[in-house]
Amino acid sequence: MKYKYLILFLSVVLLYSCSNTSNDPEFMNKATGRYLYNSDEVIEVYFKENKLYLIWRGAKSIKPLRLNDTTFFVKEMNEKIQFLKNPSDQKDYIVLVPKEKNKSIEFNYRKLTKGEKIPSEYLENNEFDNALKGYQAIKEKDSLDSALNERNLNSLGYRELRKDNYENAIAIFSMNVTLHPTSYNVYDSLGEAFLKSGDTAQALVNYKKSLVYDSGNKRIKRTIERLEKRTINKE
Repeated sequence: MKYKYLILFLSVVLLYSCSNTSNDPEFMNKATGRYLYNSDEVIEVYFKENKLYLIWRGAKSIKPLRLNDTTFFVKEMNEKIQFLKNPSDQKDYIVLVPKEKNKSIEFNYRKLTKGEKIPSEYLENNEFDNALKGYQAIKEKDSLDSALNERNLNSLGYRELRKDNYENAIAIFSMNVTLHPTSYNVYDSLGEAFLKSGDTAQALVNYKKSLVYDSGNKRIKRTIERLEKRTINKE
């Protein structure tokens, strides 16, 4: 008889835990926001009908599994997460629950302050000066950070160049030159942008800088010779 009541009790507890999926209003208010996933990537947390959702890496409605009042499982990350305040800086974080027992908690993803942006978001809004400051700050911390990838910025610059947005292309390529001052390719790209915009003088300046870092580049040598002849003929 006792066994029968025990089974009934456990069934009620299980039913309650499965049906009680609503989140506390105070928790929702505290957890809602944007968190720094890495130096130039964000996880956004929001609630819909009292259910927690994430926006991350292009996915707009990731729905974590609620394990209890404070813990969720995100299958897209294969991680359990919690929302905690870091005692050392009194800031809110998304924390990855340690997979091993007795392993200390790491405060992984800091909640961004209101209005705080990452460099790529400044880029999207054509706020090039702020984007550069953001990338320079990243470089100071870690010069090998993947957010500083030279090819990514070059691709963005050429995207603008194909649209004949010369000013934007020049700004992006100039940013790449600042971040990668010893790369022949960034000067080559900047030179091309100036040339297409009609500024032969600045095109020559940057093609010559490119040649400093790739002295054997025959294509750039021919381009410089052609532009110098064009300049002489105009005179």
